[in-house]
Amino acid sequence: MDKILSIGTPLRVETDRFGPFVFQCGIDIEALKLPLQRVEDAHARFAASPLAQVANLLEREVIASSIFGTNTIEGGTLTEEETAFAMDLDPAKVQEIEQRRVLNIKAAYDAARKAAHTPGWSLSLPFIQEIHRLITDGLPHPENQPGVLRDNPKHKTTVVGDDAHGGRYKPPQYGSDIHRLLTALISWHQSLLDSGVHPLVRAPLMHFYFELIHPFWDGNGRVGRVIEATLLMAAGYRYAPFAMARFYLGKIDHYFTLFNSCRKAAERKADNPNQGFVAFHQEGMLQTINTLHDRVNHIVAILLFEAHVRDLFDKKAINPRQYTILCQLRTGPVPVDELRNTPWYSSLYIKLSDKTRGRDIQQLREQNLIHLDTENKLYPGYMQPAAAKL
Repeated sequence: MDKILSIGTPLRVETDRFGPFVFQCGIDIEALKLPLQRVEDAHARFAASPLAQVANLLEREVIASSIFGTNTIEGGTLTEEETAFAMDLDPAKVQEIEQRRVLNIKAAYDAARKAAHTPGWSLSLPFIQEIHRLITDGLPHPENQPGVLRDNPKHKTTVVGDDAHGGRYKPPQYGSDIHRLLTALISWHQSLLDSGVHPLVRAPLMHFYFELIHPFWDGNGRVGRVIEATLLMAAGYRYAPFAMARFYLGKIDHYFTLFNSCRKAAERKADNPNQGFVAFHQEGMLQTINTLHDRVNHIVAILLFEAHVRDLFDKKAINPRQYTILCQLRTGPVPVDELRNTPWYSSLYIKLSDKTRGRDIQQLREQNLIHLDTENKLYPGYMQPAAAKL
């Protein structure tokens, strides 16, 4: 936690046409100490959980959810299920634009992971341009060129934001200014890193200032979130950096508003103008890590339950019908009436009596392999309903 005691030195950059641009931490150190400690404690607990047993499944879930989140923020229309399906498609055969968007983000995530795990990697302009190229490759846009910084012609003005989220903002328009500011941002990040500024401060600040520079015609939000995630991964955080996209989606209005409110606070020379964005990021990391921890515990509980059920079946402590029921119920509760109407369940008892059907369920309940709640829902044994029926 000592790292946050250093907040680095602000950097003022003079541009040719945009005017002065100031990079600063702009935070209240004391106010952030407790939230930072909570995130660090949560991450330590999460890292100590049985991740190795569920790593492949968890990683796929996180990537699918994150791609859905970051894509939806930018106007993507695929559902989370459609997003997961698109991830497995052959990029060379994809023709639908929405599916292309998904595969592009996945490619950017792969590049980010590789960079973050490369010894000695540091944030650079070529890395940012490559992430942008991957994200926007093959997507239609009248001006955007993948990996190429924006340079507005005189007749074309870029404006971002809207009145509902704090107003509209005109970022730098001139290509030389954009290149100078982006280069300065990267240099400033290195100075923060060298000064020992905590990654939970550095990463959101890079995200925030990248969006204010808005260096590309299209894809800036997606690139900014990938930059943030890469820096966090390089600092040792697992899964949560990408999963943050779902937090941002769930708080989308506040997320967009903070860019303007923090920018305006800096223009007024208010104290700690970036406090809101950094604190918001830490709130998201804490929530995201705790959610992931709960998910790991849930997946492990399912795996242990499956192993226990298989062992009971091998020992003939449960019959084949009961084994089938438990396998079908393993992921969550099912209303009894719905269960009875499913074809697979009906086929188990075609030639058997209702008495046999009832006995099978009762035996499973007596062994605590299933639970019945007061609303007549059946739960697998590892899940205890809040109000169980005796």
